Amino acid sequence: MKREFTGKHAAAIIVTGFAIIIAVNLFMATLAVRGFGGVIVENSYVASQEFNDWLEAAEEQEALGWSVEMTRSENGHLLIDTTSVPDGATVTAEARRPLGQPESKSLSFIEATPGNHVSLEPLDTGRWIVRLKVASPEGEAWSTEEQLP
Repeated sequence: MKREFTGKHAAAIIVTGFAIIIAVNLFMATLAVRGFGGVIVENSYVASQEFNDWLEAAEEQEALGWSVEMTRSENGHLLIDTTSVPDGATVTAEARRPLGQPESKSLSFIEATPGNHVSLEPLDTGRWIVRLKVASPEGEAWSTEEQLP
């Protein structure tokens, strides 16, 4: 005995198909929102108004002629080479995770040897974006680097 394909069958197939598509989209959107760690700027209009100030700060920094190298030791401490920076400079850093759950950490440094700074606390394993700030009475410089595990 064959059953006849009716409009009810077609409607059920269409509704089921759309239900599957909607369920998958909701699942993927949930994963995307949970994995989003933040925004680059809070307000893009305000950031656009500050852009010229950022360019001037970058030119002032470049005029200082400082070069700062950042590496990571085996035990997780950040090592900063500031040999081109005048004596007495202070080094600070903000580290944040670029992916996954938002996590940030403030780092303080001590000058282990002249021109070489070491972070007081280690940075956990994993990927980090580190914004380094070096300041002295003659000026201020910053750099941003991505640290891999």
